[in-house]
Amino acid sequence: MPTQKPQAGATAQMMRRGLRLPHLRLIIALHDTGQISGAAHRMGMTQPAASRLLAELEQATGTPLYTRHARGVVLTEAGTLLARRSKAALHDLDDAFDDIGLLTAGAGGMVRIGTVTGPGLEIVLPTIRDIRVTYPEIAFTILVDTSDKLATALVGHEIDFYLGRLPAGFDPAAVTMRPIGTEPISLVVRDNHPLLRRHDLHLSECLAHDWVLQPPGGLMRMTVEDYLLKSGLPQPARVLNTSSLLLTLALVSETNAIAPIATSVADLYANEAKLGSRIRRLDVAQDMQVATYALIGRNPSRLNAAAERVLARIVDRIDTAAILSGN
Repeated sequence: MPTQKPQAGATAQMMRRGLRLPHLRLIIALHDTGQISGAAHRMGMTQPAASRLLAELEQATGTPLYTRHARGVVLTEAGTLLARRSKAALHDLDDAFDDIGLLTAGAGGMVRIGTVTGPGLEIVLPTIRDIRVTYPEIAFTILVDTSDKLATALVGHEIDFYLGRLPAGFDPAAVTMRPIGTEPISLVVRDNHPLLRRHDLHLSECLAHDWVLQPPGGLMRMTVEDYLLKSGLPQPARVLNTSSLLLTLALVSETNAIAPIATSVADLYANEAKLGSRIRRLDVAQDMQVATYALIGRNPSRLNAAAERVLARIVDRIDTAAILSGN
């Protein structure tokens, strides 16, 4: 009997119909911009050329990928699925070429790390400093933001992994998590603040001043609110809301406001041997801390060789710190 040839996969069939990488990049651009003109501009082509490519892509897939409306276009369910899968596939392809570059040019490549502020200073920064000594060809992109923004960036393949927390609503099965520890919080004020002259300072005395806090719903904001509640104290009466660390430090240094920030950040700005700014830590609420954070990656993980190397170094640092602390 003649040997039966295996059936070609759907991707091979679409490639025979003319599917090419520019088609995939265009559907991603259309998903991101919501306009054919915007997608064409991102791709560096004319709008008629983009429309022609989209028509070819719909013919190759055999289904409508978008619908027009007054302000642009909306992807269909099939178009959205194709855009998201295309972004992941092209990311993997970029990683493959990064790995090829590592094989031909030594240890190098791009590593994209996300982190909340405290672990960024305590773990990410020293890891980068160490690894740059032995692998100077490795390039880094560091995204410092809140955990919800970092989780979204991870799912969107904008970062390789992050140090933070998994926000509510994200599927735990879609990620890998390695718990690290809690993040200590300190209350900071400007140098020569009146409260620095008080002996046996009580937290209640701080409530007479302005506070600079994250907007409502932020993890550090909720940590402070819960700490005050458990201490039997009211919430601050006067609050300035901002998620910007730079603006927080500027407000604290120029006014009598109080702000909770990661202790590692407070130490960096208060230490004269480091930045030596006008920021000082208050000797109060020293047991305040944000809930356990973790090293979080995608599941399954498809990292390039450089990211794998950096990830392994970060894990070693976490394990060493746990041994030294007795955890």
